[in-house]
Amino acid sequence: MAHPIRFEQAIIVNEGLTVVGDVLIAADGTIAAVGGDLSSHPQSQGAEVIDARNQWLMPGCIDDQVHFREPGLTHKAEIATESAAAAAGGITSFMEMPNTKPLALTQQLLEDKYERAAEVSAVNYSFFMGASNDNLNDVLRTDPKRVCGIKIFMGSSTGNMLVDNRAVLEGLFKESPTIVATHCEDEATIRANIDTAKQRYGAAVPMSQHPIIRSEEACYRSSSLAVELAEKWNTRLHILHISSAKEVSLFRNDIPTEEKRITAEACIHHLWFTDTDYEERGTFIKWNPAVKTLNDRTEIRAGILDGRIDVVATDHAPHTLEEKQQSYFHAPSGGPLVQHALVAMLELVHQGVLQVHDVANLMSHRVATAFEISRRGYIRPGYQADLVLVQPDAKWTVSREGLLYKCQWSPFEGVSFRSRVAGTWVNGVHVYDGQRVSTTTGNHAGQRLTFER
Repeated sequence: MAHPIRFEQAIIVNEGLTVVGDVLIAADGTIAAVGGDLSSHPQSQGAEVIDARNQWLMPGCIDDQVHFREPGLTHKAEIATESAAAAAGGITSFMEMPNTKPLALTQQLLEDKYERAAEVSAVNYSFFMGASNDNLNDVLRTDPKRVCGIKIFMGSSTGNMLVDNRAVLEGLFKESPTIVATHCEDEATIRANIDTAKQRYGAAVPMSQHPIIRSEEACYRSSSLAVELAEKWNTRLHILHISSAKEVSLFRNDIPTEEKRITAEACIHHLWFTDTDYEERGTFIKWNPAVKTLNDRTEIRAGILDGRIDVVATDHAPHTLEEKQQSYFHAPSGGPLVQHALVAMLELVHQGVLQVHDVANLMSHRVATAFEISRRGYIRPGYQADLVLVQPDAKWTVSREGLLYKCQWSPFEGVSFRSRVAGTWVNGVHVYDGQRVSTTTGNHAGQRLTFER
């Protein structure tokens, strides 16, 4: 960027407080100062001034779980399209999962993804190394300072990514050089539940059976095993997309996130929908693990508020409209969420479920802390200027015409939100202006995340 930027009289949402003041971005894309009136600051000379009065200025969201489908599944999504949607949603950094084609099970395949992101990503990026039953040697070569973590599917998955060999799991938990992130669903329980559903319904199993097939018990058995292994080997464990009340009980809140060896994530869809929504939205809210009961949602919400659950993410996982419109067993699980995750969380603020500083904590601060991300996730001098400016009261309704996802549908279609993303800055670069994403070819703002481990 060629010149500094000064946000004037913003409502700064940062580190548990909301304070009216200025934020100054230096010409190198870092935050130069945070304070009251910074108009006389030496680096304010020649600065672009942005009138941010009556708007929330927040640290950009860091999404620790997305599936951007590149390489091999680009009919569903691409890094370029989905990172642009993320920017429009106020997400300035993402961590992407390894179940692409080919699966990211070698260091070279992992590095290929980084090289592609460097060419096209509108926001900052990192990629998980995949684990399988037979790639432990490759996993152990993962650089903890340059890769966000190791992903283990301890449950149903595709291809060679289901790790169901106990000896392999023990080896991964014992020897992983960095954080282990797990998808926890017990495969044997799910298969037994599928057999029961087929006996009852034949081939026409209804969508309402999804949370019964992918049940609380299937999740708890797997999550509790992950906790058991982590405690045995002192593994740095992060359990993804907690979906049931019973699982929330596995986690502690008597110490801060930075002191925990075991952390947990909740996802937008498990905080928003319940099983009563299947009737209206059907396979469009089919995720693994499943959206479950109102009681499950209530307890997950309680978990993010009391610190048992540390972070909130999306599990953004697009499929084409044609794929999602198939019958229960044929429709794949997952849906696009990065463009609407922040505004959905802010809607919970309007509903009185959360306070706005809780959102910054769950989607920025604690993610940076849990993953030990270098100089991101907070509005602090010296940190990278990853920021999102939000109009708190600007009601709008999600429509297909405004979607930036390649798949061109959203589970939030027709939902009205009261807050709107007015602008997004990545490393000090204005990548989204409230209308469009600026991603000039060869001049993308996104950088590779690094980690202080």
